[in-house]
Amino acid sequence: MIGMYARVSTEEQARNGFSLKDQIRECQKKVGTAEYKQYIDEGISGEFLDRPALSQLRQDVRDGLITKIVCLDPDRLSRKLMHQLLITEEFDRRGIQLIFVNGEYARTPEGQLFYSMRGAIAEFEKAKINERMSRGRREKARQGRVLRDFQVYGYSYDKENEQMVINEEEAAIVRLIFDLFTKPGKVQGMNGIALYLTKEGIPTKRGKGIWHRQVVRQILMNEAYIGQFYQNRWNTEGMLGNKHRSKEERIPMKERPREEWILIPCPPIIEKEQFEYVQKLLQDSRRRWAKRGLREYLLSGLLRCAECGNTMTGRRAKNWGKYVYEYTDRKNTVGTQHKGCGRTIKTEDLDNEVWEAIQTWLEHPDEVAAAAEVDKEQQAGIPFEQMEIARLEKEIEKVKIGRKRLLTLFADGMDITEEEIHKQMRSLKVKEEKAIRNLKELKASVREIKEIQFNQNLLSEAAAYYLTGQHDKLTLADKKRLIRQLVREVIVYEDRIEIFTY
Repeated sequence: MIGMYARVSTEEQARNGFSLKDQIRECQKKVGTAEYKQYIDEGISGEFLDRPALSQLRQDVRDGLITKIVCLDPDRLSRKLMHQLLITEEFDRRGIQLIFVNGEYARTPEGQLFYSMRGAIAEFEKAKINERMSRGRREKARQGRVLRDFQVYGYSYDKENEQMVINEEEAAIVRLIFDLFTKPGKVQGMNGIALYLTKEGIPTKRGKGIWHRQVVRQILMNEAYIGQFYQNRWNTEGMLGNKHRSKEERIPMKERPREEWILIPCPPIIEKEQFEYVQKLLQDSRRRWAKRGLREYLLSGLLRCAECGNTMTGRRAKNWGKYVYEYTDRKNTVGTQHKGCGRTIKTEDLDNEVWEAIQTWLEHPDEVAAAAEVDKEQQAGIPFEQMEIARLEKEIEKVKIGRKRLLTLFADGMDITEEEIHKQMRSLKVKEEKAIRNLKELKASVREIKEIQFNQNLLSEAAAYYLTGQHDKLTLADKKRLIRQLVREVIVYEDRIEIFTY
């Protein structure tokens, strides 16, 4: 029986206009009979050898069902020369007659040479297509255009303008996730947020009803929510064929060097200060929310010895026949580099000292703000400083334009000496350096003020939760949540402690 093989990928269909019907029609003319069996691979790249219809054709050849094969062109069999030669050698061994509509296949040295040359050209053409498409996508990205719908939760894709726009319904859930992670409440950690969203019946981006911890983590770490979406970040070359490969052979997605990423501004959903606070929490989460032991310790994951730098963990120790609970910097784990200096302190004493400090903050947040020397008038002055930043940026741009004009005048032969050019260029450089320095200082000042405001809001929210939650009935879990919202680390000295906040 005659076997007729046809293949088309979406990419080639758009470029050449060949459809499967066109290929089959041309092959039918070549066959000249109605007795044949069709083998069709639709929408599958010729880069991969493992294709359903081709695999079936090869099996039927091995079973002796097929004696002749008709195909439009060698590159329909494969876009790789090595694969083409493998397939044709397999067919030749079994005496199968291979016929191409476009060109002849002869089992002679000359025929094999020309066949190999055509295969090499087809492989080269495929590589050039991939290279041109990649270059085109990168250029579009550099122009600020979003290449496709990346399915980012909280955004929809505006295909006409090739931009990401806020999906208000999903954006509200994104804000909820960040609030649940940063503010005191009954939901704890990423797993708690995932369970809460699932329980509330909130759908995921793909419309599923179940949220996973890893999805929540990806949302919390996604810089798109502060207006920084990156394209060309991941190298997915070769991954298209993973569905045709075994688990061991699959090609993983790799992250490109950061300098190759292309930044695409998008509308922000989350304030930058809250996002940065979340990143700090995530960095410390493994230590701060360590796996619970037989006993919970109020300050677990927050303590560090001032002398040796080791973290301090809670333990039960035997002292003169009695069991006592203490924090210690001693590390007995195999492979530990620093065993610790041996500092220990009773859990009750340290817990009380830290909690009394936290209580003072929560009961008198205004006094804490005054102690931190927060200048209310300076905070209110941010809009003026932002105007000054805009003015300095314009001034720097004017200096650059002035420098270009001077060089243009000199190049055009205007009546101006080289010494005058150098003098004015030096003056412009001094002016630019001063403006850049002032701009850097202003931006740092605005960033510091915003951080102070954000920390004040955190303290106010924690205080409100503390004061309305019958603080005399707070559980150990409630106290741990409040402390971890405000405190990043506690440094333990021999005679005192230092509490570091966010």
